[in-house]
Amino acid sequence: MRVLTISILFVFLFGCKKKESEVFTGKSANDTILETQVKNDLYKPKDTACSSENKPEDYIKSLQWYQSKAIREIAENTPEENNKLYEEYFEIRNKYINCLSNQLGDILDRYVNYYNSETKQLELPENVKKISNELKKGSLEFREVGEGYTEIWSVPDHYYSIFGNKVTPDYNIYIDQLSKEDEKLYAADAGLVISWKELGERTVFWENFIRKYPDSFLVSRAKEMYNNYLYDYLFGMENTPTYDYSDKTIYPENREEFRRIIKKYPNSDVAKKSKELMDLLDAKISEEEIRNRINIERK
Repeated sequence: MRVLTISILFVFLFGCKKKESEVFTGKSANDTILETQVKNDLYKPKDTACSSENKPEDYIKSLQWYQSKAIREIAENTPEENNKLYEEYFEIRNKYINCLSNQLGDILDRYVNYYNSETKQLELPENVKKISNELKKGSLEFREVGEGYTEIWSVPDHYYSIFGNKVTPDYNIYIDQLSKEDEKLYAADAGLVISWKELGERTVFWENFIRKYPDSFLVSRAKEMYNNYLYDYLFGMENTPTYDYSDKTIYPENREEFRRIIKKYPNSDVAKKSKELMDLLDAKISEEEIRNRINIERK
């Protein structure tokens, strides 16, 4: 009986010692989170003024830091405050993207040459693959934009994944639409890449946005996009015109598209301008007179 009592006492004392040791030397999950938070708070992002002393990895880390910061602030902000935060975040990212573009200029210049026309695949050198993977950490990607040029872009849904449904309705629909439009290249080599139908839908979208949110801070940007889209929709681009300039003959696919937009959105300005252009072209009005009457400027 005495032996049993001593054994129980030994186990009890050993257990207490073990717990006491854990209290002073062990790390709980909360401790780890706190240490990570302190580490993040102590980190100082690189200046947005570009410097040759910084590496691409430095800018990527800074992008990640600002993203984490934005996510924390969004949770505590009002939608109106998040509108402002979006503007600040967007500007900061663009400055870092500019720095990365300057540093990776040689790769951007050569990027088009990595495309193998026989296999129709990109064949990136290992160093470029490594940089491409680094860019992904900052929600960035290489984007070929035509005429042999490659740029660094944010991935299409980056901003909406952070600010979606956390801002006012005008900002929410604006950011969402931009994320959709950025999924594919709009134009390249002086020609339209998306379909005429998609261009028509984009143009009507921005017309409706302007009507619905006339007092929005974003309305000036929406008007610029609308005017540019409308101009391209009506007149096309250098390598994808909507009509033959020599005899004013509308190309069949464009006439069909104009009729579609008129039928679907009869009360829209896009439809009215499309009808007006068809009438002017069918009447063989001079090019100068057509431009004066349609009266749209592309910026």
